[in-house]
Amino acid sequence: METTRRKFTSAELQQYKKRSMFSEVWRNYKKSPSAMIGLVIIIIIIIAAIVAQFVYDYDTDIVQQNIKERFQRPNAEHLLGTDQYGRDVLTRILYGAKYSLSVGIVSVAISCVLGSSLGLIAGYYGGFTENLILRVCEVFAGIPSVLLGIAIMSAFGQSIVVLMFAIGLVYVPMFARTARAAVLPVRDQEYIEAARVSGVGDLKIIFGHVLPNAMSPIIVQVTMGVANGILTASSLSFLGLGVPVPAPEWGAMLSNGREFIRDYGYLTLFPGLAIMITVLVFNLMGDGLRDALDPKLKQ
Repeated sequence: METTRRKFTSAELQQYKKRSMFSEVWRNYKKSPSAMIGLVIIIIIIIAAIVAQFVYDYDTDIVQQNIKERFQRPNAEHLLGTDQYGRDVLTRILYGAKYSLSVGIVSVAISCVLGSSLGLIAGYYGGFTENLILRVCEVFAGIPSVLLGIAIMSAFGQSIVVLMFAIGLVYVPMFARTARAAVLPVRDQEYIEAARVSGVGDLKIIFGHVLPNAMSPIIVQVTMGVANGILTASSLSFLGLGVPVPAPEWGAMLSNGREFIRDYGYLTLFPGLAIMITVLVFNLMGDGLRDALDPKLKQ
């Protein structure tokens, strides 16, 4: 009795390969308890930030002053207390998560696109092109990130859009170096040589063949970059150059509460904890992704 074998189309095979690759990464990622805890907390923070935009009104719940309730310590009505203007600290932290997350994510997207493109071009072509790109990146990398961000914000004005681009430009060298290092072992592979001999254009080879095989370290760098972006945005807001007041950005809340830190330490404690926890969980997630994407750890 003959058994019939079903022939899979190329689309089905490609879909199966993608699914199996994702399941393999997810299987390795789940092996790290700290990475799973980080992922769960990140999801909770994102959900809380989204829900807060619909639950609270910006004018009445976030920025409106209520002097009668100023400087209330944490209690049943105000779980994290109120600030010097009588505004609920917990409400402002939940609403302000939108600013920190959006700045971190958008800025790392900008730096990832620009930096990875430069790194791919440098690693693929080598020679003079590589040296030129690396020297320019080294010049920018030699400038402290906060100082470069201050210079950009001072030159182009204070707004959340400028803040995103400022932080995005700050971390371009980091992504360029990461992408270049990932390209070097890939560019001399046989399938790349075969593509060149076949007459495939350089851009198609770079973004169609080299990039997909150099994505692992870039993906890990993205998660780390979001944490760095949130920290840099908070630092600039703390210095008065970040998200314009009275928006409840966590760094700005730290700055507003520092003059009352002796008597009302909770005004700086809770925004500081929000920044610390968010940065920590993104780093935990990045460590988990790095281990999950490492071929040496796959079994």
